[in-house]
Amino acid sequence: MPAPSTRMLPSEESAIASVSAASAVGLAAGATFVHRFERRVFGLAVSITRDRGLAEEVAQEAFLRAWRAAGSYDPARGSVVTWLLTITRNLAIDAVRARRSFATDAAILEHLISAVLRDPTEAIDDQLEAAEAAGRLRALPPEQARAVLLAVMAGRTAQEVADHEGIPLGTAKTRIRTGLARLRRAVEGES
Repeated sequence: MPAPSTRMLPSEESAIASVSAASAVGLAAGATFVHRFERRVFGLAVSITRDRGLAEEVAQEAFLRAWRAAGSYDPARGSVVTWLLTITRNLAIDAVRARRSFATDAAILEHLISAVLRDPTEAIDDQLEAAEAAGRLRALPPEQARAVLLAVMAGRTAQEVADHEGIPLGTAKTRIRTGLARLRRAVEGES
């Protein structure tokens, strides 16, 4: 039986060149690569996550991972589009799994907030202040409240928050910063 042909189609050859160029040359080649595959990547991400916002994050992370790993791409293992869509699929599945844990995380968030209120040795004023803080935390979107609690109460870094939540570092920083800003505005509004 003859060996399967390893001859690539011209479009695959140009895609491989695009990946290699993207990692070696710079942003212009990277933009060409993204433009070429963005619809497929985003479409797959939306079909798995069923959330356009989350799919945008997944697509962005997929292109970043492809960019970083472009030098290790092996055309013998599959086409560029297959490689890129595999990265996208894995990231989208991870994002869906992280979202499923939301109900559990919401319960954990509520438990953490309640724990702040339970210390009977605190003075009444401290307990009232803790209750007000808990109310402000409950008013935040859950993902921001978790990020703030992890960063402030648990003392985790933004990278640790990102790892725990299964989100990009920039998203974790934004959630922490936005959550803290909302808390600050709520406190200033009460004064």
